[in-house]
Amino acid sequence: MGILNLTPDSFYDGGQYNRLEAALDRARTLVEEGADLLDLGGESTRPGSEPVSVQEELNRVLPVLRAIRERWQIPLSIDTTKPQVAQAALAAGASLVNDVSGLSGGKEMVEVVNQAQAGYVLMHTQGQPRTMQQNPSYQNPVIEVYRFFQDRLDFCSALGLNRNRILLDPGIGFGKLLAHNLELLRMAAAFTRTGSLTLLGTSNKSFLAKALGLDLEERAAASLATQVLGLVSQASFFRVHQVKETKQALALARLYRSFGPS
Repeated sequence: MGILNLTPDSFYDGGQYNRLEAALDRARTLVEEGADLLDLGGESTRPGSEPVSVQEELNRVLPVLRAIRERWQIPLSIDTTKPQVAQAALAAGASLVNDVSGLSGGKEMVEVVNQAQAGYVLMHTQGQPRTMQQNPSYQNPVIEVYRFFQDRLDFCSALGLNRNRILLDPGIGFGKLLAHNLELLRMAAAFTRTGSLTLLGTSNKSFLAKALGLDLEERAAASLATQVLGLVSQASFFRVHQVKETKQALALARLYRSFGPS
């Protein structure tokens, strides 16, 4: 899943692709590097970010989404927490809703996804983006996130959204300290017991700086390492900035694994 941020304030590339021409150039690069789908976002959810209105988010994503749909056949995901934005994006050609809020849209979001027969990414978070990194606390992050997923999956199932259309994202960096992030990465295989596949988003995130003392522009290699570790932990999807390098790293890891246990 190649990331295409259409915001002025995303933590990694904010402001680089919030013009249509620049966004399409970036989309072309992601497609050429082998992305399996593109994830378009019009609202930053970095720690400390402020929400934007529905209309502002639509103004950012819909022109780019429609332009991409006209040029390439690649599947598209809409990164949003708002049912209204999800509905408009699905109508314009997206086929997956990536919701970092943990289903804050409730029944309305599920109904939007169901109506479009779309896929849904259910992500765990603790708190809101503006405050989520202010002393997050867990007794056992893996157990608590697992229970969160089970509760939300039951809610979705009761409304007709089958778990085979849902991807689970443990929310690395969303309301979690370094130790929480590493434990969730190490134990991500546990979440597959729910019957849904797992998506990981670790690319260039600040926990890598806390772990290794890396500036933002120095995190690419560490990001690749987390994605390989995620593969070991049975993750099936990876949300990344560096598509070509990630595909190479995962291909080699899969080849290595195909030879069986050492």
